[in-house]
Amino acid sequence: MIMLCVFAGLILLGWMVYFAQSQLNLAAPTQDLVLKSGSSLRSVSQQLVDQHVLGEPWSFVLLVRAFGKASEVKAGNYQIENGITPYQLFILLTNGSTTQSSITFIEGWTFAQMRDALNRDEAVKHVTMAYSNKDILAQIGAQEEMPEGLFFPDTYYFAQGMSDLEILKRAYATMRIKLNTAWQQRDAALPYQSSYHALIMASIIEKETGKADERPLIASVFLNRLRIGMRLQTDPTVIYGLGDKFDGNLRKQDLLSDTPYNTYTRDGLPPTPIAMPGLAAIEAALHPANSRALYFVGKGDGSHAFSENLNEHNHAVARFQLKRSNPNAR
Repeated sequence: MIMLCVFAGLILLGWMVYFAQSQLNLAAPTQDLVLKSGSSLRSVSQQLVDQHVLGEPWSFVLLVRAFGKASEVKAGNYQIENGITPYQLFILLTNGSTTQSSITFIEGWTFAQMRDALNRDEAVKHVTMAYSNKDILAQIGAQEEMPEGLFFPDTYYFAQGMSDLEILKRAYATMRIKLNTAWQQRDAALPYQSSYHALIMASIIEKETGKADERPLIASVFLNRLRIGMRLQTDPTVIYGLGDKFDGNLRKQDLLSDTPYNTYTRDGLPPTPIAMPGLAAIEAALHPANSRALYFVGKGDGSHAFSENLNEHNHAVARFQLKRSNPNAR
C-alpha cells in the first residue's frame, strides 16, 4: 500500500513537472489576459480556460497549491506571450505584474461628470449605478452631505474589474490628504471657518480661470470681497445653481433669479463646492496674492484685467467687453 502511494505520488510529481514546463499554445503571438477582482484561485483558473489560455483548470490549481501560493494570485490585466509555460504564468500572476487600466478625472468636473465617466468605463465594475449620491457617501464613509468637490481630480490606475466604489474611495481619500496637508500650511488670517470653506473657494477659482499665474489673484479678489462683506458675484456659482436649466447662455434674469448658489443675490460662499478643484486651485485659495483688487474682467484671450475700484473696473469692461458686445464682467 505504501509503495502504491509512493508510486502514485511520483506519477503526480512527474505530471506536474511536465505540465509546469510545457509551453502554452495561444491563438496569437501576444494575448491580453483579464482576471477579475476578488477571484479565488479556482475562479482564476476557470477564467484562464474561458480565455483559451488553459485547456482545463485543475492542473493549474494543483501547481499553484503545490507552491503554497493559492492566496497570492492577483487580479488585474496581464499581457502574455505565446509559448509561455504554466510555471511562468504562475510566477507572473503571483508577482502581480499587471498591465493596468486607468481613468482620469479632470479639474473642474462636477460629481455628475465624474460618475458619468465611471459608468462609461468598461474596465470598471459598476456597482454604484443605482446608488444615490447619499448612498455613495455612506458607502465610502464620508461625513459630508453633498459629494461635490470631495474627490481629487487625477489619473487613477486600477486592475480591470475593480469597482467604481473602490475608485471613488481612493479619490475621496486622496482629496482629504491633499486638502488637510494644504490647510495645515495655509496663510494666516484667512476668512475661512474650515478647510471645507477653503475647498468651496478653490472650486470657484478652478472654474474662473485656467491660467496658473492668475489663480492667486482670483483668490485675492474673492477674499477681499469676503472681508468687506461684498458679494462674490461669480458666474460659475450661478451656472451651477441653474443645473440642467443652463443652456450655455447666462442671461441677466439668471443673475437675478435666487438660488442657494447665486452669489449675486446671496452673501458669502455658496453652500458646497461647485466642482472638483485641483491642487493648484487649493493652494491659491490658501495662499492668495497680496493685492487690493476687488474686480476682474475677461480680456477675451483667457486672461483677466484686475481692478481695485469700480471706476477702474468700468474702464476695463468698456475696453475688453463692451466693444465685443459680450458682457462678462464680475
